[in-house]
Order: sequence, then structure tokens, then C-alpha cells
Amino acid sequence: MILPTSSSFCQEGTQKCYTYLMVRNYPEISVCNAECPSRQVLDLIADKWSAIAIYRLSKGTKRYNQLQKEIGGISQKMLTQTLRNLERDGIVNRRVYPVIPPMVEYSLTPLGETLIEPLSQLCKWAETHIPEVETARDRYDRV
Repeated sequence: MILPTSSSFCQEGTQKCYTYLMVRNYPEISVCNAECPSRQVLDLIADKWSAIAIYRLSKGTKRYNQLQKEIGGISQKMLTQTLRNLERDGIVNRRVYPVIPPMVEYSLTPLGETLIEPLSQLCKWAETHIPEVETARDRYDRV
């Protein structure tokens, strides 16, 4: 099925849209479809470090060192890789100031801001239900 580019799903000339995916002949736009690129996006945002970085950036613009301090347990290499991946996919904006030493700030793009509500709910769910999960793990491990 090919939709016209005047579809309400995208602007003409835009590649990041439903029509673009349909023109590329994906049989089904679904994360359950192994061939659909939406699975790659889900992999990115479902990654532990990505979710936590987005969650921290939802509180406002942060410098690299500030983010690293706020995200306990993340290595410098992993934070750099995570931020680069998020920037590549249009979730995070990286702004470099021309000063010495260089100052770099990270913030969510408008696209990234659309993830605030669902990821906040997911993080709150994890914090709220950890006792139940630990109880279930203990019960499972005793069997």
C-alpha cells in the first residue's frame, strides 16, 4: 500500500514519516515486524541508559559532567555512546559553546520531549513495584 505524499502523516519532502515507510515497502509498520525500522527506535529508547538519560534530561538542559553525576553507574564511554545515539535519532540536541575549555550542553529535542510522559511513567512504575519484583524473583529462585 502506497500513500500519497500529501497524506496527513507527513510533509512533502520529509523522509521521516509514515508514507516514507510505506514507500520503502515495509509490509507492516509494527515493532513486531522484524523488518520494520520502528524496532530499531524501540531498541534505542528501551535501552536502560537511554531511558535514564532521557528521564534526566526531561528535568532540563544538562552539561555532560552533570549528567554523568546524576546517572549513577554509567561509564564515560557508555554515556558518550548513549548521547551520540540519541542525538543521531533526533531525541537529544547537543550544543557546543566556543569557549575554552569547551562547554557542551545536552537537551531534549521536541521529538525527545514526546518521550517524557511515557518514560517517566515507566521509571515511576519501576520505582514503585521493585518490592513486588524482588519478592517474585526470590519466590522463583527458591523453586
